[in-house]
Amino acid sequence: MRLTVLGNPGHRRVTLFAAAARAAGLPEPAVLPWLDVLRGTAGPAPGTLLRIDSPGEEPAVDALLRGPVLGAGYAPTRVEGGPAWHAGVVGALHRLAARPGVRLLGDPAEIAAMFDKPAAHARLDAAGVPVPRALGGAAPAGWEDLKERLRAAGMRRVFLKPAHGSSASGVVALEFGAGGRVQATTSVEVAADGLHNSLRVRRHRAEREVAELVDRLAPERLHVEQWVPKAGQHGHAADLRVVVVGGRATHVVVRTGRHPMTNLHLGGARGDLAAARAAAGPAWPALLETAERAAACFPHSPAVGVDLLPTPRWRRTLVGEVNAFGDLLPGLPGLPDGPAAGLDTYGAWIAHLPEDPRA
Repeated sequence: MRLTVLGNPGHRRVTLFAAAARAAGLPEPAVLPWLDVLRGTAGPAPGTLLRIDSPGEEPAVDALLRGPVLGAGYAPTRVEGGPAWHAGVVGALHRLAARPGVRLLGDPAEIAAMFDKPAAHARLDAAGVPVPRALGGAAPAGWEDLKERLRAAGMRRVFLKPAHGSSASGVVALEFGAGGRVQATTSVEVAADGLHNSLRVRRHRAEREVAELVDRLAPERLHVEQWVPKAGQHGHAADLRVVVVGGRATHVVVRTGRHPMTNLHLGGARGDLAAARAAAGPAWPALLETAERAAACFPHSPAVGVDLLPTPRWRRTLVGEVNAFGDLLPGLPGLPDGPAAGLDTYGAWIAHLPEDPRA
C-alpha cells in the first residue's frame, strides 16, 4: 500500500506529516489535492492507503465548496455556507471510499458526524460522555424563537454554534441579565453583504443588534448549549485540546483567553500544562480518560482532537467539541508519561498505522 495524504499541497499540515513519515523511515507520502478530488479530475489509485486531512485554509477549495451558494457575495471570510461545505466534503469522502483497492484511514460517516455539532453532541451524550446541556428540539428559527425557548428552559448563558462551523466561525456567547439585558460576544462582523469572520472579538448589548445577528445565523442551523464555568489560569479562562491517537491520549495543550472563545487566532494563548496537571492533581487521569471516551465514540477515526472544558478547580470536565482534524499542534511533544513520548502528533499517528506502507 502506498501512503498518500488527501490535503492541500504545500500546506503545513501536509509538510509536517511528510516530515514525520520521513523521520519514521517511510517513503515520502504522495499528495492527493482536495481541489482535484472535488473537481473530479483525480483520485487515488488502487493500492492507496489514504490519510484524510483537512480541506481548510485553501481559498480555491473553499470557493468551490461555498461559492455556488453564496454567489457574487462570496468571500473567504464569510461565515455562511456551512451546509454546502459539509455536503461537498462528505460526498467526496464517500466517493473515495467506494473506489476499489483504496483504504481510507478515517471513516466518512464519522468525519461527517464530527463536523455536525448536534450529531456529535447527541452521539457523545448517548454514550454517557459528559457534555454541556443542549437546547432540545429543532434548531432555532431566529431570535424570537430562541429567546422564548431559552426562557422556558431556564438557560441564561449559552453558546450558539453553527452546526458545521470550525475555528469558532460564527460562534456566539450569549447571556441574559436582569431587566431584560442581553449581551452577545462574538468574532462575527455583521455587514451589508453578509456575516464575516473577524480577528476582533466584539460585544453587542443592544437587543436589536443581537436579534439581527441571530436571525442571520439561523439558516446555518444553530446548535445551542449551556455555557459552563471553566477552570482558569492567571486570571483567564482555560480549556484543553487533547489529541487521542489509537484510543490513547497522546498530546495535550492548555488554551487560555480573556474571551469566552480561547482560539489562538482570537487572542488566546497556550497555557501552562504543568500547572494544569498540578491543579488537577489526582483528577488528571480522569480528565484524560474523558477525552479517550469521547474519541471511542468514533472508533474508525485514527486520531481525534477533543476539546475539554474543565470545571473550576480542575476536578472534572465536559466535552465541548470533537475534531476530525484536530492534530495540527506544531512542535507539541507527546505527554512524557504517555504512549507518544518524544513524538509530535503526526509521529504518533504514523506509529499507529495499521500496516507498514512501503512504495
